[in-house]
Amino acid sequence: MARLALPKDADTANVEVAGRSVHLTNLRKVYWPERGFTKRDLLAYYAAVAPALLPHVRDKAIVMKRYPNGIGGAFFFMKRVPAQHPPWLKTCAIEHGSGSVIDFAIVDDVASLLWLVNLGCIDLNPWYAPCDDVNHPEYLHFDLDPNGAPFSAVREAALIVHDTLEALGMPTFAKTSGSKGMHVYVPIEHGPTQKEVWTFAKLVSMRMAGAHPDVLTAEYKIAKRPEGRVLVDYNQNRWGATLASVYSVRPTPHAGVSTPVTWEEVERGVETEDFTLLNVPQRLAKTGDLWKPLAQSRGRFDLAPLLAATHVA
Repeated sequence: MARLALPKDADTANVEVAGRSVHLTNLRKVYWPERGFTKRDLLAYYAAVAPALLPHVRDKAIVMKRYPNGIGGAFFFMKRVPAQHPPWLKTCAIEHGSGSVIDFAIVDDVASLLWLVNLGCIDLNPWYAPCDDVNHPEYLHFDLDPNGAPFSAVREAALIVHDTLEALGMPTFAKTSGSKGMHVYVPIEHGPTQKEVWTFAKLVSMRMAGAHPDVLTAEYKIAKRPEGRVLVDYNQNRWGATLASVYSVRPTPHAGVSTPVTWEEVERGVETEDFTLLNVPQRLAKTGDLWKPLAQSRGRFDLAPLLAATHVA
């Protein structure tokens, strides 16, 4: 793990990272009032986990969610990279349906990571596809939203998703959302479009909800959604949507981190509060990156035959 050396009492600092200078500001600003964690703590965390985090966000557009005054203040989304950005920062130009082209920031090294976090970005929200091919995602995923249910029900829902996908031959990887839910991902081979992946995720989610109506719902309309059933939110697979990245800190009171977990840990009763910016670097040093396969080209699932069999393709 990398260590960010910052002057203890300084509120600003210039750090050199691989020949790139990053100006860091408001280091003493408290981002988590209940815990006393500061912007300095947030930056130090991201520097520590960067070796594991960067392969998962590299070459992907980042949607910035900025909390300039910490979790208790107002936040805002920002897609277009600010005009005043370092000359070495890579950007990703994506054309949207309206015809407008938006230049997103890309986080591909420690310097760009620190620069982005310094803007007040607590969590990182990358696209699901690489910048050079934004219509073809690298994974299929299921976002499990408690929807009023306890986290024990979220764990049960995750195991249902795992068993369902495993029966289809899919490799599955779980992580806490860092907030209240869980995410289950499947690394897929290049080929299916984002719309095809979304359609398949919807089909599987509806079938799982139909088979386990006491635990799950796939009803997207809030007015029709039964409370207390975990929502399998397939709609997060749509083009342009994002989820918090693996190892992303979340703006929760306990400073939770979206953390990879084994299926054995899910079965044993892992809690989302188990992982914070204080202990995840130590966990990483012990376990390594449990999600390393998601950042590799080999071992990905070929979704095309299932798409053809379900008439999605």
